[in-house]
Amino acid sequence: MQQEQITGAQAVISSLLCEEVQTIFGYPGGAIMPIYDALYDKMNELEHILVRHEQGAIHAAQGFARASGTVGVVFATSGPGATNLITGLADAYIDSTPVVCIIGQVASKLLGTDAFQETDVIGISMPITKWSYQVTKASEIAPTIAKAFYLARSGRPGPVVIDITKDAQFELTTFKYEKCVGVRSYNPQPQPDLAQLIKASDLINNAKKPYLLIGQGILLGHAEQELKEFVEKTGIPTASTLLGLGALPSNHPNFCGMLGMHGDYAANIKTNECDVLIAIGMRFDDRVTGDVSKYATQAKVIHIDIDAAELNKIIKAELPIQSDAKEALRTLIGLVESTTHTAWLGEFKQGKVYEQEQLAKHRQEIDTDKILMEDVVQLLTEMTNGEAIVVTDVGQHQMITARNNKYNTAKTNITSGGLGTMGFALPAAMGAKLGNPKQTVVAIAGDGGFQMNIQELGTIMQSDIAVKIIILNNSFLGMVRQWQQMFFEKRYSFTEMNNPNFVGIAQSYNIEGKKVTQSSDLRQALEELLTHPKAYLLEVVVEKEENVFPMIPTGASVSEVLLS
Repeated sequence: MQQEQITGAQAVISSLLCEEVQTIFGYPGGAIMPIYDALYDKMNELEHILVRHEQGAIHAAQGFARASGTVGVVFATSGPGATNLITGLADAYIDSTPVVCIIGQVASKLLGTDAFQETDVIGISMPITKWSYQVTKASEIAPTIAKAFYLARSGRPGPVVIDITKDAQFELTTFKYEKCVGVRSYNPQPQPDLAQLIKASDLINNAKKPYLLIGQGILLGHAEQELKEFVEKTGIPTASTLLGLGALPSNHPNFCGMLGMHGDYAANIKTNECDVLIAIGMRFDDRVTGDVSKYATQAKVIHIDIDAAELNKIIKAELPIQSDAKEALRTLIGLVESTTHTAWLGEFKQGKVYEQEQLAKHRQEIDTDKILMEDVVQLLTEMTNGEAIVVTDVGQHQMITARNNKYNTAKTNITSGGLGTMGFALPAAMGAKLGNPKQTVVAIAGDGGFQMNIQELGTIMQSDIAVKIIILNNSFLGMVRQWQQMFFEKRYSFTEMNNPNFVGIAQSYNIEGKKVTQSSDLRQALEELLTHPKAYLLEVVVEKEENVFPMIPTGASVSEVLLS
């Protein structure tokens, strides 16, 4: 009996169903119209979220992926639809977020003719994706999508682009779907070298001042429990990168804070005092290391990462070990000795006390009756018990949130780390809420970044997404202003903002909101935000010239921490 044939467009939808996709973020257009027509027949099986801009679609898919632990899926049309995804692709690539973008393309006979809405999306996206592939035959669609999902979610995750010509969407094909289980020359789960791990355990067992740095690789590798066991067996002080926050609960006694330019005082300076530095699932980003010539030069470095390209790229390791975090930690738990480092851990706690004292003095010097951003975040984390998913934009509020929110549950910190994309928070929070609908999701943005994707309030309205939105409004591009104040003699060049009525704009989208200017009103306003059954926008007017400390100036050593 001859198998029934379906169109390439129908093969796309059937393939997504075979991958158990439930949610798609997209925006229709001419070149992808056949796929949208096929989607019409499966609307009861696939949820499609109609965004207001393609950048909103991919950031929403990122938030969905990071909150749910699955692959985010995006639909976009050719030309400007495709190019509007580029920032999100770059963001997903550098932050290792699994996203599959299915893009419509002009008919194959028009390729290379500068046809209407034709762009070389493969050429544009190749440097910022794990894989980009153009489909010109309907028979290629199912195996290409299977490979795309496999590559996006395996190994070090990342974004994939599939560019499908319009004629391939119309063409008939016999549909057969087989999930991809491997790709030649691609080894996503490298087995760790046991001899190297034994050497690592020897260094750890003999260390007087070991220090553990963790990154998002712990979360991506689902190694939170193994990390906790390893830390509690060894007693090693542990600090996290920005994206690693939540891998070890903030309230764990061995957690010593965040690394980096605006990280904790002790977490940074102790890097240059430890004798063994163990880095797992992190890549020694420049915001973490500062001046690499002065970074942990006294320490023997053990670097464990699933991506071989990250090993010895920035910091030379005594023991570079390519491995999934979970596998490496499982083995190390059986090799390391049970011990404590009470005195060494105590030095971190003393450093924290010193930092708090200095920051308290700095706060007293701020002559203002305005609300400070840290007050908002501290009250929020108290009221949510550190269990809400907090999605931040990029800037001062991002660093203040990372420093003051308590991440006591994994996958509750969603932010743009490596690329630093303003406009990320609002669409990513939409995706996070859809990816984990039972969890409270709070988007925190500055007045600058919020306006970069403000149009996604329309998506929230139409799809009834119960996102809680906090705008910390200082009427400045705050982080740039801070640098202008500290390093450019207060020459505030085009950083002050004249802002619209944010609450009024939200209300025009049928989203309730409130504006707060007094500290005495803050708790009640946050209570209204958190208990409201639908989306809600809270604008908090904060001190215009509040700065984020601690701070390590660009190019300085991690020991050169400014506290005011």
